Amino acid sequence: MRIAPTFHVAYRALRRNKMRSVLTALGIIIGVGAVIAMVGIGNGAKAQVESQIASLGENVILIFSGSTTSSGIRTGWGGAGTLKIEDAEAIRREVPGVIGVSEEVVSTTQVAAGNQNWFTRIYGESADYFDIRQWPLTDGVPFTAQDVRSANKVCVIGGTTATQIYGNENPIGQILRIKNVPFTILGVLTSKGLSPQGVDQEDIVVKPYTSVMKRVIGGTTLRNLNVQIGDARQVEAAQQQIISLLRQRHNIRPGRDDDFTVRTQQEIAEAATATSRVMTVLLGAIAGVSLLVGGIGIMNIMLVSVTERTREIGVRMAVGARGNDILTQFLIEAVTLSSVGGVIGIVCGIATSRILSIYANWPTLISISSIAIAFLFSAAVGVFFGFYPARKAAALDPIEALRYE
Repeated sequence: MRIAPTFHVAYRALRRNKMRSVLTALGIIIGVGAVIAMVGIGNGAKAQVESQIASLGENVILIFSGSTTSSGIRTGWGGAGTLKIEDAEAIRREVPGVIGVSEEVVSTTQVAAGNQNWFTRIYGESADYFDIRQWPLTDGVPFTAQDVRSANKVCVIGGTTATQIYGNENPIGQILRIKNVPFTILGVLTSKGLSPQGVDQEDIVVKPYTSVMKRVIGGTTLRNLNVQIGDARQVEAAQQQIISLLRQRHNIRPGRDDDFTVRTQQEIAEAATATSRVMTVLLGAIAGVSLLVGGIGIMNIMLVSVTERTREIGVRMAVGARGNDILTQFLIEAVTLSSVGGVIGIVCGIATSRILSIYANWPTLISISSIAIAFLFSAAVGVFFGFYPARKAAALDPIEALRYE
């Protein structure tokens, strides 16, 4: 088989029908571009979720109050105040490997300073909170364990809250009024972006949980507990020990449901990434349909081309071209169209992802593997959908082909 002359003949055939070649490749361009863009969006969403989960801290176990059944009605996380301060103290004492526990209460309310006000979330935490969340301050200092014990009127604020209330002014040492109670601002938190639930983590005021319970919301129960384990290998064992300890403290008999929920950071990450993985597959599959349509377009055009070029095929066979030469020529034409379309589609897909990232603020992530797979798949589409027309051309009878008008 003479490959070089066959390539040359295929190239000339494509050049003779430039518009047809462009329109044939267009289906592949759209299909590959859509696959690259959609997979990029899915991968970007997955990376963003992983980053948001990482912002929770390292080796963290989250304990949520609630999950109780009352009068036949079951409540979810936070539906009932079932966690107490004594539960946190017991975990500190009795669960091996615990290096930090933060009691947590949450409220949303209006805060004010001077003639400025802002509606934000109030988080009551222990002094361990900033270490557990690995959340340093850009300015100032965090509150201390003594502030928690004394329920002092101090707080740390997020960047969004600081900007909304104080603008460009330094808020350190300023008075922030919450439910008409003055709190002194000790520090401003660094940027953390969005939470796994899509909430702005910087739109926040963090205060000693004792102060929030005493001066803002009242009550004696906690909403959550954030527990940090020193060794990642001990997280699962610590989770089971916490569950056993809380069931014992809450007098939950065997066979009865827990009135709390315990989740490790890994479990939350797996649930979130599983969702984003399904989204990536669905987006890729939807875009893959357009690539399949592009392949069908190649097959249709190549079949038409075989019919139109029947006499040309007969002439080539008459002067010595074999069936394999004809088969190779048409396969080369199909693969060239799909491969060139694949390359252009990859460029268009990357450009589309970039535009969405810049102007629509969508997280996108294009990997080398997705580019390679898209290109190889586009070439494979050319081989698969071009083989039948190529075989049909190679099977033509030379005498009948020369008679074709």
